[in-house]
Amino acid sequence: MSSPSVPPVVAVVGATAAGKSELALDLAGRLGGEVVNTDSMQVYRAMDIGTAKLPVAQRRGIPHHLLDTMDVGEDASVAVFQRQARAVVADVRRRGAVPVLVGGSALYTRAVVDRLDFPGTDPAVRARLEDQLAQVGATAMHDRLRSVDPAAAEAIEPSNGRRTVRALEVVELTGRPFAARLPEPAYLDPSTVQIGVDIDRATLDARIERRVGAMWEAGLVEEVRGLGAPLRESRTASRALGYAQVLSYLAGECTEAEAIERTVVGTRRFARRQDAWFRKDPRVVWVRYDDGERVERAVEAVATSVRGGSSAPPR
Repeated sequence: MSSPSVPPVVAVVGATAAGKSELALDLAGRLGGEVVNTDSMQVYRAMDIGTAKLPVAQRRGIPHHLLDTMDVGEDASVAVFQRQARAVVADVRRRGAVPVLVGGSALYTRAVVDRLDFPGTDPAVRARLEDQLAQVGATAMHDRLRSVDPAAAEAIEPSNGRRTVRALEVVELTGRPFAARLPEPAYLDPSTVQIGVDIDRATLDARIERRVGAMWEAGLVEEVRGLGAPLRESRTASRALGYAQVLSYLAGECTEAEAIERTVVGTRRFARRQDAWFRKDPRVVWVRYDDGERVERAVEAVATSVRGGSSAPPR
């Protein structure tokens, strides 16, 4: 007797503010699925406004996983997230539902769907590099990374000192570029499909500006103020777009208008890097954000993937 077939894995990818959350909900509804977060900052409790976390009332009754799993004082780790997310995906599939991954963190998505292992760490090397980060700042450390691993530096925001330190640590420990540690894309399960939300730059830029303005109006400053010292002292959460800029404003390092503008500019820059990352992956099936048939096209892409793999058709 043959073993029961397993539902496919679906990942909705693309730039921030492109409309991924809505498409993920549409697909979960059509495919009998559950949403799995792959955004590195939406794992934090009480970081809701600035991460564009979908309120419970807007989730259409569809189960969501891996949201609000950490306190802001905890350090996020892609290796830990990989283990958690793969366990969730396996459980969702075991129950006959389709896991629909969605989030803007490209590495987090790849960590779940691809055959990808992460190198170990050395506490002494990490501590020394973090001390240097505290002394010279994120920009100087990023410049150092650019000199030894330009590809990794291109993929990491210059203000993200923690990721820069991690890349420098891997280079020191392995003697190889951090970027070279990422193998050629290969799905962990062949019944996997990535759906990319295609949007033009002008429209995306306008959306980002509106989104940032809406976050401020919704109370982002009050959210950051309420998170207090744990956020300020965090090595990861404090660097999130919007949160870092509000912290600078609250510290008197810039005006509120400057914080808003810096958030818009930083988010646009981040969105371009996201888009570039996903465009390099030939496996992504792109659907236009404004295509009235985008859900149907995405469902067909999933069905095609299923026919090519070993899973049952989406229900």
